[in-house]
Amino acid sequence: MDGVTDRSAYRLDNCSIERTLAVLGEKWTFLVLREAFNGVRRFADLQTNTGAPRQVLSARLTRLVEEGLLRKVPYQEPGQRQRDEYRLTQKGVDLYPILVSLMHWGDRYVADPEGPPVLLTHRGCGALIEQRMHCADGHDVASPQEVSPRPGPGARLRRPAAVG
Repeated sequence: MDGVTDRSAYRLDNCSIERTLAVLGEKWTFLVLREAFNGVRRFADLQTNTGAPRQVLSARLTRLVEEGLLRKVPYQEPGQRQRDEYRLTQKGVDLYPILVSLMHWGDRYVADPEGPPVLLTHRGCGALIEQRMHCADGHDVASPQEVSPRPGPGARLRRPAAVG
C-alpha cells in the first residue's frame, strides 16, 4: 500500500474526527463559538447574533458548558436578577484554528461575488491571517497526498474473524 498502513486492519470506533463531530457537528454550535470568539458572552446577544431559537440556543450552551468549551460566569445588572454569561475555556479557545479554516474555506467557495464579509488581520501588524500546515520539522504540507496516516498510540486492531 505504498508505505501506508492498511486502515482496514484497525477499528474506527475511537476516531477523533467522529468524536469531535459528536461535540461540534451542528451549525448552532459553530455560530455560538463564532460569537464567543468575537467577545459576545450574554444569552440575549448570542440569540440576536446567531438567530438561534431560544430553546436551541439554551440546549447548545448547556452542551458546550458540559463539554468544557464554555464556562458560565455569573453577572448582575443593577436592579436585575443574577444571570450567567458564557466565556471560552482553553478547550474552547483551542478550536479557533478550526473556525478560521471553515471561514477560509467558505471565503474561497461560497462567499458573495464581492468577496469575504470578514477579513482576519494580525493585531500587531495588520497583515492578513493565513493558515498553513507543516510537519514537526517545519516542512510545508500543501495537500493530503503529502500526508501518510499511521497508527497512533490509541489505535485498536480489529479482531480477526473466527475460523469455523
